[in-house]
Amino acid sequence: MHKMTEEPAMVNTKAGRDTGLRQKAQLMSASEIERTLVRLAYEIVEKNEGVEALGLVGIRRRGVPLAERLGKIITRIENAKVPVGSLDITFYRDDLSTVGPRPVVQEKEIGFPIEDKNIVLVDDVLFTGRTTRAALDALFSHGRPRRVQLCVLIDRGHRELPVEASFVGRHVQTTMNEVIEVKLTEIDDAEKVLLMEK
Repeated sequence: MHKMTEEPAMVNTKAGRDTGLRQKAQLMSASEIERTLVRLAYEIVEKNEGVEALGLVGIRRRGVPLAERLGKIITRIENAKVPVGSLDITFYRDDLSTVGPRPVVQEKEIGFPIEDKNIVLVDDVLFTGRTTRAALDALFSHGRPRRVQLCVLIDRGHRELPVEASFVGRHVQTTMNEVIEVKLTEIDDAEKVLLMEK
């Protein structure tokens, strides 16, 4: 006897690769992403009372181009350059089994001293909070900032840890079998936010 059940059709989102996801909706266009980043930049400047002690740190991968874009917008708004760095949190994730001591993240990675600065961590999607927790561990291995705030393009809920973003582009209610895909020109040669379904 063989089963009469069929597997759901897979959707090709990248050439030749089946992801098992189908596009449900486009949440943001390129112009909506740009407008949202401009609004977030103004909010960051206002909440930090200017840019004097401000630094932006993007969480790899898609948080980095978002942080760079925010930095450029803030520079235009305030006519003052804001340092922008990046963090690779691979070795700080608690959902990866690591053998032996934690690798040391090099100081040059962030690219500027964070001591006594108002640091805004930038990421594309806030989901469980685990990425943010790993980013905080990585950040504090570099020094002691005055304050750390979180800025995300999309907050999709379903938190496992007590993490909230200070700056949110858009809140999107999702189910556990939905996925948010942020596509950025610098990484994906596309500019949009998609709601996908498994």
